[in-house]
Amino acid sequence: MENSKIELVNFAVSMPKKMKYGTGKEMETGICKDTVEEAFLSKQGFRGDGVGDLRHHGGLDRAVCMYSYEHYSLWNQEFQTSLPLSAFGENLTVTNMLKRDVCIGAVYRLGDAVIQITQGRIPCSTITKRTNIPHLLKRIVETGFTGYLCRVLKEGIVRKDSDITLIEPHPKRVSILFGNRVYFDKHQGREGIQKVLEVEELADDWREKLAGRLDKLI
Repeated sequence: MENSKIELVNFAVSMPKKMKYGTGKEMETGICKDTVEEAFLSKQGFRGDGVGDLRHHGGLDRAVCMYSYEHYSLWNQEFQTSLPLSAFGENLTVTNMLKRDVCIGAVYRLGDAVIQITQGRIPCSTITKRTNIPHLLKRIVETGFTGYLCRVLKEGIVRKDSDITLIEPHPKRVSILFGNRVYFDKHQGREGIQKVLEVEELADDWREKLAGRLDKLI
């Protein structure tokens, strides 16, 4: 819940690097993050961090990627595995920031920086290649446990033991979980789409796509 103490379980960054997958295949990706002690967070993201696919990842609205630590036990149990922390390429693995509780537009203090939730994370096939679990990607979309992205309102140093504190809840109360259901369910009606679009702080990419879908329904 938003009033529970948030714990930063793992803090990770990395520039894109080669990752082997499948039967001797290789790709350049930023999903394989390394745990760090501290890093400076700028408007563009953490210093020393990067993405392999600039079209679908990164940018001011997607400067920070977060994932709920609680979901790891779910995936480990369901797929009888032991996923490493930051398996989904997130910078921050956190407790007490579940998708049902975290709202688009909410503002959090993160160490010396300030961040704002902008959208749910859109998972891609790189997760399958990283984890070697074929059905995990489908389950992530089905559950809405995708992780979420943030823009940076105030730059600053973040450390592995930095506090994360909700400093400005969003009055519209549109959760990441609700936003994901609307975004990934192409059969969602006008009401759900409009509710998400009413959040002014929504990421531009999501706003453009959802507005386009809404226009087709009118």
